[in-house]
Amino acid sequence: MSKDISVGLIGFGTIGAGVVKLLRENDELIRKRLGTGLVIKKIADIDIDTPRPVMVEREKLTTDVDEILNDPEISIVVELVGGYTHAKTFVLEAIRNGKHVVTANKALLATYGNEIFSVAEDKKVNIGFEASVGGTIPFIKTLKESLAGNNIESIFGIMNGTCNYILTKMSRDGMDFDSALKDAQDLGFAEADPTYDIEAVDTAHKLAITLSLSHGKRVILDNLYREGISGITQQDIEFAKELGYTIKLLAISIRRGDTIEARIHPTMIPFDHILASVSGNFNAFHLIGDASGSVFLYGQGAGMMPTASAVVGDLIDISRDIMAGICMRVPLRSYRENQIEDIDLLGMDDVTTNYYFRFSAVDRPGVLSAISGILGTHDISISSVIQKERKLNKDAVPVVITTYQAREKDVQMALEEIDRLEIVLGKTMLIRIEDDRLR
Repeated sequence: MSKDISVGLIGFGTIGAGVVKLLRENDELIRKRLGTGLVIKKIADIDIDTPRPVMVEREKLTTDVDEILNDPEISIVVELVGGYTHAKTFVLEAIRNGKHVVTANKALLATYGNEIFSVAEDKKVNIGFEASVGGTIPFIKTLKESLAGNNIESIFGIMNGTCNYILTKMSRDGMDFDSALKDAQDLGFAEADPTYDIEAVDTAHKLAITLSLSHGKRVILDNLYREGISGITQQDIEFAKELGYTIKLLAISIRRGDTIEARIHPTMIPFDHILASVSGNFNAFHLIGDASGSVFLYGQGAGMMPTASAVVGDLIDISRDIMAGICMRVPLRSYRENQIEDIDLLGMDDVTTNYYFRFSAVDRPGVLSAISGILGTHDISISSVIQKERKLNKDAVPVVITTYQAREKDVQMALEEIDRLEIVLGKTMLIRIEDDRLR
């Protein structure tokens, strides 16, 4: 066998411990598949005293990251510190020192990926980032390699396990949003501050990376439309069921010629939709290629060992290239860096889809007529109507309307006009629907 390949690990938290554990427990398997061993030479972390789930020799631990970045024997650096500032510095320094990098840091790549990938290509080093989108699911490898000969027509993804868990608890167990969130936090599926998850920031990071891989585009995060799940109520969950839908936080990408439609928001999908049965903290992706047709990927999107699995997979891929004396056999982002262009996003105003509206209306004759009249003047056709009797609020009743395809700009203008009516109490709830039967 060849000489072992030395690895430096920066960040010894949950995922870092998982990587060490997996490399140790599957050492014999990895040696058989790779033809050599992957050995952690040094681990850097600001805290090297707190016990971890895996034991490590004291001499392998350091608080000085330069012991990894400047060690000529270390071929691959694994960055697992998260965040932006320090992680960016470590990754760029590793690359400039000629070291390959593996990272799970979607926020870093979504924000600074254009710079990082450019430097890496110039220095002729590999970057593995499978764990940044979809955890253990081989989603990035599918886009970069398996579907490399396809135009990707569309991607519908459940990319955040925290949101999917919360929506599952609300749908299956009848929990309200706050109770479902607390349950997710108690189980470790949600952070103490869940903002990045529930307001779709995490999903936006992943969609930005996805767009660069599937279309060869540079993306500015702030230009991606995103809407979180914190406004979803148990009432909306129940109406969705009555209409034959379940609610998921979806990241949606659709090719419209040279323009890309990209958006993130709660979405009603039919019970028989391929993503409808994805429950708990699982992630899933439904892709359509112009040659491949429909492709479905499903699995754990987070967690110590699932994420470690993706990280170690990248380590093995890069090590195979090292042993073969090659680099970047597969372009870092599927396209050569000089072929990646600025994305041309379809403006949200011009998106056309179906809609669910829940109005809180005064219980008197003519309400439905007034609402439907305004919708009609904005070219919005009604598909179905549900009107319930008064319960909690003696002055108002919920009126639910679903629509055939309509343009977002027309919808927003109509709702602004409807919400000014004296017969409508409060802001109308809007949830977009993806249902081919309404097209």
